[in-house]
Amino acid sequence: MGSAAEVTLDKALRLWPIGVLGMLILGFALPHGSTRLDDWFHGLEEIPLRWLTVFVSPWLNGLVLAVVVGVALYRRWWRTVVVALVFPLAAYGLVQLLKPVIGREKGSGLAYPSGHVTVTVVIWGLAIVLAGGALWAVWVGVGVSVLGAIGVGATFHYLTDTFGGLLLGTALVGVAALIAKPDLTRVNPGAIYVTRGG
Repeated sequence: MGSAAEVTLDKALRLWPIGVLGMLILGFALPHGSTRLDDWFHGLEEIPLRWLTVFVSPWLNGLVLAVVVGVALYRRWWRTVVVALVFPLAAYGLVQLLKPVIGREKGSGLAYPSGHVTVTVVIWGLAIVLAGGALWAVWVGVGVSVLGAIGVGATFHYLTDTFGGLLLGTALVGVAALIAKPDLTRVNPGAIYVTRGG
C-alpha cells in the first residue's frame, strides 16, 4: 500500500477525466440562455454580490501565482515552476477553445465555461498543491473559488457557467498535481494530502 500522497494522487488521476466529462455534459445540457436557477439567482439583486468578483480579479490571482512560482523556485521544484507558469495560461486557452464548441451565449459573448472561474480554481488549486494539501489551504482555496464563482454568476456570467469553470478548473488541478508529483514527494514524502492540523 502506498503513502497518503500516492493514494491521493492516484485518486486525482482517476477523477480528473470525470471533471472534464461533467463540464462537457453540463455545457451541452444547458440551454443557450438562462435557466430557472440563473433567473432566481439574478433575482437576488438586493444582495450586493458584485464585490465578490474581487476573488477572480487578475491582480489577486497574479499575486497568488507569483507566490506559488516564488516558493517553487526557492525549493527548486522545477516541475512545479513549469506547471505554475503553464497551467493558468493553458486553462484560459482551453476555455477559449471550448466556448464556441458549446456555444452558450450571454449578451453578445460566449459564456460557458467561465474562464474567470476556471483560471481562479487552477491558481488557487496550485497553491493548495504547493501547501501539501494542508486543510487550511484547502479551505482558503475552495472558499475563494466559490465566492469568486458567486460574484461572477451575479455579474457577467450565468451562475451555471461558473459550475463549468469549477469542474474544468478542478480537473486541471488534478493533472497539474500529477505532473508536479515528483517535486512534491521528493522533499516531503507526506505531501499532497489533507492534514487535520493544517
